[in-house]
Amino acid sequence: MPRFMWTGLLVVILMSCQPEGEVPADIGLQFYSLRNQFEKDVPGTLQLIKGWGIQSIEGGETYGMELDEFMHLLAENDLKVHSIGADYKDLATSPEVVIGKAKLFGAKYVMCPWIPHEGDEFTLENTREAISVFNKAGEILAAQDLQLVYHPHGYEFRPYGGGTLMDLMLEEADHFDFEMDVFWFTHGGADPLAYLNKHPDKFKLLHLKDMEHGVEGNDSGHEDVETNVVLGTGQIDIATIVGRARELGIEYMFIEDESSRVEEQLPQSLEFLKSLH
Repeated sequence: MPRFMWTGLLVVILMSCQPEGEVPADIGLQFYSLRNQFEKDVPGTLQLIKGWGIQSIEGGETYGMELDEFMHLLAENDLKVHSIGADYKDLATSPEVVIGKAKLFGAKYVMCPWIPHEGDEFTLENTREAISVFNKAGEILAAQDLQLVYHPHGYEFRPYGGGTLMDLMLEEADHFDFEMDVFWFTHGGADPLAYLNKHPDKFKLLHLKDMEHGVEGNDSGHEDVETNVVLGTGQIDIATIVGRARELGIEYMFIEDESSRVEEQLPQSLEFLKSLH
């Protein structure tokens, strides 16, 4: 089937399933959720997102397109990139590259999703190095009106002292903050709500992702993506977390559904979130 016909068919079918009503302004989408769809059809995938009523985006990639062309498509679909991903190595060695990318996309937030470490061995040394990298890069980014946030994946909840390595990061984060992924906090053995309450000023963004009932977490930072379920149907108290995040003034909460059922699940997740607004 020619590409333009596939694009039109995708949009017609999936826009017919779009949720009714407006998506709350603080609810957005992490582009990674639709990584497989972007590989097939970038314009059609952006139209799909628009059809869902989403406007706020966390991204940073152009999926093989020239930046100008991709930015034109974003504008055409009323999509605004508020946060971009940044590689740890770039933050450590070339923060100016990260700044340039953020400025090109017009983003306010820069998010680092991973601290490199050997296999499943995440150590105190890894943690202290990351704190240093993030503090130095965060100070440089702040001078350009950009906010650096780190996105934990669960391996940070390994014991340290009377708490965890995550607690150490929070205590020593002078020039960076955090994006809480409620799935990975829960999977790592932490209580997302308790962390929001204990550190109300340190979490600037959220990833909303629910976990299938019966899944037992660990501190590996890995899990089967098919355990991502419709928000409000899993074992995480999404409603209470969203309510508390709004009380704290967290600016954006990005849905991240990594499962193969994302096109089916995401409209349902939006309906759940709109019911909380």
